[in-house]
Amino acid sequence: MTSSGEPRDGSEPYKPGNGIPAFEARLARHRRSATVARSHLRDFLQSIPGGTALMDDGQLVLGELVANAVVHARVSPGREIAVRFEMACDQLRIEVHDVSSEKPAIRCAADLGDVSGRGLHLVEALSLEWGFEPRPEGVGKIVWALVGPEGGVE
Repeated sequence: MTSSGEPRDGSEPYKPGNGIPAFEARLARHRRSATVARSHLRDFLQSIPGGTALMDDGQLVLGELVANAVVHARVSPGREIAVRFEMACDQLRIEVHDVSSEKPAIRCAADLGDVSGRGLHLVEALSLEWGFEPRPEGVGKIVWALVGPEGGVE
C-alpha cells in the first residue's frame, strides 16, 4: 500500500523475445488491486486478436487470484504482488506472484451463508488447468491459471 492508501500501478508492458504477446505489472497488496489488475487484463485482451473471447473467464480467474494474494499472503506491509498475462495458442496464462510461501488450498465446500471460501473453486471451474510453483527469483510463489475459449474443465 502506498502512503495515500491507494493501490500503486506499476504496469510495464512486457515483450518477451519470442514475440508471444505478454504483459506484467506490479501492484500494491491492496483491496482495490484486483480491480486494477482486471482493467489491465481487459486492455491486454482487447489488443489481441480473439482475446475478447477470454475476457469474462479471465477477469473472474484473475480477480480471485489477486484477491487471494492480497488477503491470504501473510507478508510484511509494503510488499507488492505482480500479475503477468501471456497468450499462446489461443490460451491465456494468468500468473499472480507474491512473496508468501503459503500454498493455496481449496477449502471444503462453503455453506450457503458464507461470504468467502469459493475463490479457488471458481478458478478450478473456469480454468483448463491451474497450479502454483516457487518463484525462480527467490522467496514466494506464482499461482497460475490457464484459460481457454472452451471454458474450464468439467
